[in-house]
Amino acid sequence: MFPPRRPGLLLAALAVVLLGALFYLAAAHVTRQRALDRVEDEALRTARQQARLIDSELAKFRLLPIVLSEYGDLRDALVQGAASRAATRLDDKLASLARRTGAPVIYAIDSRGLTVSASNAAGAQSFVGHDYRFRPYFQQAMRDGAAEHFALGNVSGRPGLFMARRIDGGAGPLGVVVVKVEFDAITRAWANDPGETLLADERGIVLAATDPRAALHVLAPLPPATLAAIRRTGQFLDRPLAPTGYRFTGRDVTAPGGAPLRLTTVPAAHPGWRLLHLVPVTRALRDAANLARLATATAVLLLALVAALWLWRTSRVARAAADRARLEQAVAARTAELSAAMARREDADRRFRAAREELAQANRLASLGSITAGLAHEINQPVATIRTLAENARHHLAQQRTERVAASLDSAVALTERIGTITQEMRRFARRGSGTAGPIALDDVIDGTRLLVGDRLRAARVALDWPPPGQPSVFAGRVRLEQVLVNLINNAVDALAGRTDPRVALTVTTREEWVELTVADNGPGIDPALGDEVFSPFVTGRPDGLGLGLGIARDIIAQFDGALRIVPSPLGGAAFRATVRRA
Repeated sequence: MFPPRRPGLLLAALAVVLLGALFYLAAAHVTRQRALDRVEDEALRTARQQARLIDSELAKFRLLPIVLSEYGDLRDALVQGAASRAATRLDDKLASLARRTGAPVIYAIDSRGLTVSASNAAGAQSFVGHDYRFRPYFQQAMRDGAAEHFALGNVSGRPGLFMARRIDGGAGPLGVVVVKVEFDAITRAWANDPGETLLADERGIVLAATDPRAALHVLAPLPPATLAAIRRTGQFLDRPLAPTGYRFTGRDVTAPGGAPLRLTTVPAAHPGWRLLHLVPVTRALRDAANLARLATATAVLLLALVAALWLWRTSRVARAAADRARLEQAVAARTAELSAAMARREDADRRFRAAREELAQANRLASLGSITAGLAHEINQPVATIRTLAENARHHLAQQRTERVAASLDSAVALTERIGTITQEMRRFARRGSGTAGPIALDDVIDGTRLLVGDRLRAARVALDWPPPGQPSVFAGRVRLEQVLVNLINNAVDALAGRTDPRVALTVTTREEWVELTVADNGPGIDPALGDEVFSPFVTGRPDGLGLGLGIARDIIAQFDGALRIVPSPLGGAAFRATVRRA
């Protein structure tokens, strides 16, 4: 027979064990789910940031074929062939542009599919002379105007995205200009984030990965018909396209080595492409299990305390009170340890989120800087003029000349409206928009230009010969045409710094249906080594110049179906001539 207290003690112990087991199962489920939720949230933020990185990188390279389509040598090379002087000049331009932008290779293909010029023309792996008419990007660009196609390079054997744009001539398509983009730099940047990242197309072929061993493998075996189509186009040459070794079960993934991972997928860069971010969960699950065990231990202690209290009612009061005191002390210590551990974890999570937000803010500020540089370049003069008008208004107000104060303020209001129009046009230019144009009075444009640059001319003591009133109307946009003239006059004033007799002339010549506006100076002229390169982005002859103004000016005139070019200066320095259609 058991002593009288033995059945109660065994019953209490059995109840504590059973309740502790149930509590552990519930705590393990809750802590595991919360750990996975935190892992998924972090993985999703990382995946979106990585997708934005590749989107930004590809957007930069998508502008190159559009910029290249404005090169006159490109059209000449496509018409005259690889042996022409135009092709040789274009080789140098493409090589320079590839170095500045980081593009692996840029090349031009004529309408027959033959490469006539390439940035690597001087290298051992030159594309010049190669026949690429079998390439899908060439066929699609010739048919639709533009194409993007991921494939292995026929010469280099390196994977990349080929961006192609058709170049049209008067008699039809002249050929295609192609920019190849490789993802090595992007995958190196991705590798700085925790976990592994795969970029896959709509067929499940891994195009790029932080683990180079996974690139050009497949997430799941491809159907024979798909494999046969890939082999026919030569998209991946003789690569076997074997499985990556990852096993996918919903969002749960097993790595080739057996480690458990969590999957997050976001769209990326190109229609049908997916960015798969895989994050290891072993540590998170281990921490969750430890937390569940710690919580269970605390709960068991509490249950044990309850059992002790229940036993105390049937045993001696003194001994039960002492036992309860010891149990309460143990529970308090364990609870304090749990609170401290949770506080340290929350603090670490908070610092990690703050660091990631700092990185995202730096990225946004870098993008904002590149936009602000071009905008400030265009509105600097109107802002300076507004300041001068404000100072004049203050002076007239002190003299009680209210009508002049009103006139200065009206001019300042008009200039602020003009600044708004200029910034709107700058945003449209950044989106490659066409803007609006119509018949405008050239006299109004010249008056507006005189207002914008007058103070600077007086401060620099530069004489400017303006055309007389009575000029014809032209087909353009007033603010944008003023923008071009202000840009050219400011460049001339910059070139005349230090001259003893600085002089600028703005002349207007009418030739049948065209009107020519020429800005000439008696400065040192343009360095012959630059030539037409001065119209290229970030090319400038001044140490403090941005190299954006002339390129923007040429683009604006092109929107009016006109042209901006360098001509001999009647004053002996440099001269630029803008040709626009007569209204």
